[in-house]
Amino acid sequence: MKKNISVLLSLIVLASLMLAACGTPATEAPVATEAPATEAPATEAPATEAPAAYEGMMVEAPDCEYGGQFKSIEAVDELTVKMTLCVPDPAFPSKIAFTSFAIQPSEYLESTGGNGDLLEKPIGTGPYMIESWERGNQLVLTKNPNYWGENIGAETLVFRWGTESAQRLLELQSGTVDGIDNVGPDDFATVEGDSNLALFNRPALNVMYIAFNNNPQVEGFDNTTNPLANEMVRQAIAMGIDRNRIVDNFYPAGSEVASHFTPCSIPNGCVGDEWYAFDAAAAKALLTEAGYPDGFETVLNYRDVVRGYLPDPNVVAQDIQAQLKENLNITLNIEVMESGAFLAASDAGQLQGLHLLGWGADYPDQTNFLGYHFGDGASKQFGDHWPDITEALAQGAQLADDADREPFYTTANNAIRTHVPMIPVAHGGSALAFKASVEGAFASPLGNEEFSVMSNGTDTFVWMQNAEPISLYCADETDGESLRACEQITQSLLSYETGGTAVEPALAESYEVNDDLTEWVFKLRPGVVFHDGSTLDANDVVTSLSVQWDAGNPLHTGNTGAFSYWSGLFGTFLNAPPE
Repeated sequence: MKKNISVLLSLIVLASLMLAACGTPATEAPVATEAPATEAPATEAPATEAPAAYEGMMVEAPDCEYGGQFKSIEAVDELTVKMTLCVPDPAFPSKIAFTSFAIQPSEYLESTGGNGDLLEKPIGTGPYMIESWERGNQLVLTKNPNYWGENIGAETLVFRWGTESAQRLLELQSGTVDGIDNVGPDDFATVEGDSNLALFNRPALNVMYIAFNNNPQVEGFDNTTNPLANEMVRQAIAMGIDRNRIVDNFYPAGSEVASHFTPCSIPNGCVGDEWYAFDAAAAKALLTEAGYPDGFETVLNYRDVVRGYLPDPNVVAQDIQAQLKENLNITLNIEVMESGAFLAASDAGQLQGLHLLGWGADYPDQTNFLGYHFGDGASKQFGDHWPDITEALAQGAQLADDADREPFYTTANNAIRTHVPMIPVAHGGSALAFKASVEGAFASPLGNEEFSVMSNGTDTFVWMQNAEPISLYCADETDGESLRACEQITQSLLSYETGGTAVEPALAESYEVNDDLTEWVFKLRPGVVFHDGSTLDANDVVTSLSVQWDAGNPLHTGNTGAFSYWSGLFGTFLNAPPE
């Protein structure tokens, strides 16, 4: 500021000398600093400091040799963000629209240290904001009065949860809740026959699978070699389970036995050979050839949480246990785990034996199914990765045309069938139910229902789902209950259309991309305000995304620190610690 005033005074003196040279007395030049305090204010505006130039952040990898997809994230100006990739990515808009990549204020992220309050009190730009969270009871949200979009929802949105589908239906029938998720397989007809209720079927864009840990040494086998590290053993188990029996007996209408990991409705989902047919005799012979003629003992882990891909975990687990004992003399000891602990252990490759898990589409592309689970950046859930799978997936992901991608996904599907990291069991049909009086109700194929577009005619809307959110920092969560809650509070640059899968503008009102799909420039929507009153700018975007990308960032902590969606969709972290 002092430098600016001295420059102004120098200019005034120079002007006075010039006027004097032209015949005008120098004393007539107005010099504000010489005016007596009692005189009227000078007519010239007082000198003010020029607005500081916007200091845009940039996070950049030194090169692309580190193995990830991102090269840099840059705040070009206050409302412009440029993301440069190491490889082309035609699915990038669908990826960046996902809830895990939502934007929060950079100052808030820094103040929380990347965890703490961030896990339970996110600051977003969405139609609802946090009022209170009573762990074990309910999550209460209140309408955002400064929301940039349209919000016709109730003033208060309440999330409740219950593990039993019968309990959720009873709550809906009694009128204590307005909508429920995952209607029980036996309750579809009940809902359809009740004029006070409405059933909304959700497309089966999901997969339930039986996963294996292929690491040679796994705790629980008395320091001997893990039988599941043997590829022939995994193939034998794949042949020894009657998947049709499971789907026919325990899944609702609209479900189907999985011929491949990815649903066939997704482009290139079902190219390549179909999965192994059930053949108990062939399975037993193969297990004997692998060196286990008498079977062996291991564990089956799962979480008692209902999903569209797994409507009744307990009975499915018990049926698999019975089948493997009868067909292969494999003894499974069932262990039920708490949901958060189960997911963390699975992601870290710490589950021994077999485990039941599944996946629902975040966006309809093979990168979200095969790429996330079996690509280079995938978690350690199945143990070691296979190069013939990862290389095919990496090449297929860089191509925009489905016909050009097909050979690579054919190769990947066939390699997955050979190596058997898991057994795809079912693409599960599922449904939501609402009071018939609820306006705007719908079922999303992606499981991201928006309650801001629904109205029950009162000030409070109550939603009941299968389980409590694990945390509300969804950059570091993968469970559907957490993600759905986050979607009401925080927003990403892009979003998915209501009730569909097409990508549309959200916090970014537009974007441009270069010809080779490696430079993506997003223009932010001006005037968007966070729940704490701060204004969205490009640095918020850079911070929100870079704390996930950069493992060396002190804010790269979250709930578990896994940030699975980032590594699953964008590959290796920047500054990843050595394994």
